[in-house]
Amino acid sequence: MTDYTRLQVERRGPVGWLIFDRPDAGNAMDAVMFDELERAWHELDADDDVRVIVNTGNGPAFQTGLDVVALARDKASLREHARRTRHADLRFTAWHLGIWKPVIAAVNGVCAGGGLHFVADADIRIAADTATFLDPHVSIGQVVAFEGIALARQSPMESILRMALIGRHERISAERARQLGVVGEVAPADELADRAQQLGELIALNSPTAMALSKQALWGALESGLTDACRAGAARLVAMWGHADQAEGPLAFAQRRAAHWQPIDRHRLARQEQP
Repeated sequence: MTDYTRLQVERRGPVGWLIFDRPDAGNAMDAVMFDELERAWHELDADDDVRVIVNTGNGPAFQTGLDVVALARDKASLREHARRTRHADLRFTAWHLGIWKPVIAAVNGVCAGGGLHFVADADIRIAADTATFLDPHVSIGQVVAFEGIALARQSPMESILRMALIGRHERISAERARQLGVVGEVAPADELADRAQQLGELIALNSPTAMALSKQALWGALESGLTDACRAGAARLVAMWGHADQAEGPLAFAQRRAAHWQPIDRHRLARQEQP
């Protein structure tokens, strides 16, 4: 794996790990981390031995969004990120970058502000029982946009608006986040990493290409009406026809053995991404 200064990137069996590693700064994103995140997601995506990616944080925080201290000291270093924000061209989460491998967000601690991007844009979200969620944007004169919009597509609107409008004065516990659908599971803090690895290994048992096409279909449904989403889903279903995994899956089941899946078929995925 490439060396990083703001992240830890590693592979544990079939599970790739992307770990925020600025614990003294609440794992907040500065200009260097923004650049490293784009490279790290692409590196894990290009590794065919990585079937699933877990995203978590080092230290007491999961991710606390933009480093406002760095912004105050050196606005110029974040000029490119500001340009991308202006044009809705963000490039620091798996969804932004079109990563079609399954992504698990393992929220180990405080998740604040822009850190909610990584929760909203993950496929499966689990949290430590000590984790908390808040969105302080309005408390520092900023607007809640990308991450709140994505979460409002997946969770009750009132709960996301409540968090957005009360700002730093409202902290949601891990259990409340589970009740609201912000995360799907809560685990004891000292078992979170093991649980994320366990989930990743279970997911990795499945066909990489079938999972990627399924992810395209389901995420695409958030951006389309029901009829259009079903038509697009049908196209992705048919795109899997003739793939070697479709023969291997039933055969492995009949023979009561583990399936031998092909690496992710990037050509099939690329054809489905074309307009």
